[in-house]
Amino acid sequence: MTEFNTVLLENNAGIATLTINQPKSLNALSSEVLSDISAAVDAVAADTSARVLVITGAGDKAFVAGANIKEMLPLSPEEGEALSKLGNDTFSKIANLAIPSIAAVNGFALGGGSELALSADIRIGSTAARLGQPEVGLGIIPGFGGTQRLSRIVGIAKAKELIYTGKVIKADEALSIGLLNQVVEVEELAETVEKLAKAIMKQAPNSVAASKEAIDKGIEMPLADALTLEAKYFGEQFAHENQTIGMTAFVEKGKPEFK
Repeated sequence: MTEFNTVLLENNAGIATLTINQPKSLNALSSEVLSDISAAVDAVAADTSARVLVITGAGDKAFVAGANIKEMLPLSPEEGEALSKLGNDTFSKIANLAIPSIAAVNGFALGGGSELALSADIRIGSTAARLGQPEVGLGIIPGFGGTQRLSRIVGIAKAKELIYTGKVIKADEALSIGLLNQVVEVEELAETVEKLAKAIMKQAPNSVAASKEAIDKGIEMPLADALTLEAKYFGEQFAHENQTIGMTAFVEKGKPEFK
C-alpha cells in the first residue's frame, strides 16, 4: 500500500484501489487532497502491472461529500480559477488513463465528489449513494468538470435540471438516468466492483485500452471521422500478438492467455 497524506493507493493483483482517506471531513476535496489524488494517479499510470483503477472513499458515509468550502470561501477570482484548473487537471488524468477506471460510490458524492465519479469510466453505487451538483446554492458553479462531463453522460436537459436546482438524487434515480451503471446493496459494493474489475482483466489489455481511446476520442468527433478512427484502431489490433492468441483460442474452443 502506498500512503500519501490524504489518500491511500494499493495494487492487489492488478486492481489498483485509490481511497480518499479523510473520513472525518467526509473525504472533502481540499487542494491537498486533489494534489495527492493527482500524484496517486501518476503512480498508477506508471505501474505497468495495474490493469484497472478503482476509486472510493474511506468510511461508511461518503465517497466524497464535496469540496472544502472553508478553503474556498476567501478565494479571489484568480485563485478560484486556479483551484478549478487543479481539479480539472487531476480528474482529466483519471479520465485519460490508458486503463479503465471504476468509481465505487459508497455514500455521498456531491459537488466535487460527483465530478470525481464522473471522471471514471464506470460508476457502481451502493443503495446509500447520493449524488448531486449543489454548487449554485453556494453561489458558484461546478468547477471540476461537472458542467461538461455530466451533460455528456446524462444528456444536456437532465444535466441542466440537476445543476440549476442543485438537486441531490438517490441511487435509484441516478441509475435510471445513466449516472450510475449499477446499484447494489451496501455490503455487496466491494465484491461487485472486484468482479467487474476481474471481468475486464480477462480481456486483451491492448484491446480494452484501444476501445477506451476510440470511445473517448470519437465522442468529440463527427460520426464519419469517429468511424474512421475506429477503423484505424481496429486495424492496429492485428499487429498485436493478442489478436492471434484470442482468435486462435476461439477457433480451438480454448481460453486465451493474453499478454
